[in-house]
Parts: sequence; C-alpha cells; structure tokens
Amino acid sequence: MKNVPFKGVIAYPITPFDENEKIDIPLFKHLVERLITSGNHGIAPLGSTGVMPYLSDDEKEAVTEATIQQVKGRVPILVGVSNLTTEKTIHHARFAEKAGADAVMIIPMSYWKLTNDEIVAHYDAVARKISIPIMAYNNPATSGVDMSPALLKRLLEIPNVTMIKESSGDIQRMHYLRRELGEEVAFFNGSNPLALGAFCAGARGWCTAAPNLIPELNIGLYNAIEEDDLEKAKSLFYQQFDLLKFIVNKGLPRAVKAGLNILGEEGGNLRSPLQPLHEKEAEELKNIIKKLTL
Repeated sequence: MKNVPFKGVIAYPITPFDENEKIDIPLFKHLVERLITSGNHGIAPLGSTGVMPYLSDDEKEAVTEATIQQVKGRVPILVGVSNLTTEKTIHHARFAEKAGADAVMIIPMSYWKLTNDEIVAHYDAVARKISIPIMAYNNPATSGVDMSPALLKRLLEIPNVTMIKESSGDIQRMHYLRRELGEEVAFFNGSNPLALGAFCAGARGWCTAAPNLIPELNIGLYNAIEEDDLEKAKSLFYQQFDLLKFIVNKGLPRAVKAGLNILGEEGGNLRSPLQPLHEKEAEELKNIIKKLTL
C-alpha cells in the first residue's frame, strides 16, 4: 500500500468563533485536545465541520498552526487545503506541509463544473509541489462535483494521491474501489450514516465530526470491526445512528456546536450566514444525546 499515515477514527474539530465572529484559537486548541484525549486516531482541521470555505487565508494558516501546536505529534494530522484555484490550493498545501501536517485533503471546488481532465490536472499540479500524501475527497453535496469511481481510480495513479474519502452516500462505490484496486486502495468513509457498511466494505477509517460528541461509540465501532465482532459493531452502530443522521441533516458546524453546549462544553459561535439550531431542533438533539448518555 502507498504511503497512508491514517487508520481508524479521524476526528474533525469545529472552528469556534467569538461574539465578533473572530476565530477563538484558545477554544479551538481546547476542543482539539478533547478529541486527542478521547482516543481518536487522527485530527483533521479545515474540513466541512471546520467551515473551511468561510475562512480567510490567514485564518486557515492560523488554524493549521494551532492544530499542529496542540497535537504535538501524538496523532497524525490531515489538513484541508481546498480552494477554487489550483494556485491557492498549492499555496495552502505547501503551508500545511511546512507547518508539519502528515497529509492534506483536497475536494475539487469550482463555480463552473470541472471536467474530469481538469480535476486530474488540478490534483496532479498540487501533488508535484508537495511530498506528503493527498486524500482526494468526494462530497458532491458540498462541492457540486461528483467524482465517479473511474475518476477516483485515475486520481490514485498520481503518486502522492494515496487515499480516497468517499462521502457521496453510495456504498457501492467503496465496493467498486475494493474490487478494482484490491487491498492497495485506502479509502475512508465520510458519510456518517454509512459507517457500518463502509467498514464492512473495507474502509480503512472513518472521517467524522461525531467524536466531538460521542467518541466512545465511534471508536468502539471501529474497534469492534478490527476485532471482527460484527454483532457488537452492529449494536454500537445502531446506538449512534440517530445522532449520526441528525448532525448530517442539520449541518455539521451548527449541530456539533449545539451538541457541545448540551454536553456542558463551550462550542463557540458560528460565522454568518450560518445560524444556530432552532429551539425545536436543539431540543431534539438534546433528547438524542440524553438517550446515549443514560
């Protein structure tokens, strides 16, 4: 298998803001520490949960540096570096590598729909400028670009592209990748409600925001799969299914922040135009969490 520094549960921290919508770096570091001490196998700042598209270049760099300072090499770090232009993506990827990230994650962002050749050229250009591994991220719900299994297979031919994060919600794509590329492909689940199916399809890990709220259940599911205890894995998965579905349906940043507050943790504020959960939604989340903590 090509260079793959991750395995297991890769936790996505939120990016907290203060009342003036400025990033609260001390709170961010505290939230990262919670994820590390709860046993997660990796940390991934600047993903969808971290509202990466809402941040300036300077803010992205500050979050990257804060993550690396807090983690101190205890677990591997995957930094989101996506941007509309190849030039900016290269800039952020090189910054992340220099700062000490173990790998970067790239989703093809575009106003105009990109062709497959344009996407391949984009990844290839970034890969030529860095030496750390790249995770290709397919999430059509947020990017508007759906990378087919055939395209993902092409991307894996680029030397630095060693991992796929599949978030389309189509479990058959993972089976396709496993069938076409065998044990050499390292794919990670990014669709929370499909975590069990993804692991059964051969996913190497799970990239998720859920450990901000229920790390024991998330890690327990992964451990059960590693122990080849499918019945235990099913039980653990269905315990957390309602929460996994809720945080995706309501939007990861707002749902995770609300969940942290319910748990008695400071989650910070959102950045406009994002707004907190409505009162009825927050009460629904409170009831879901209450059932999990009884």
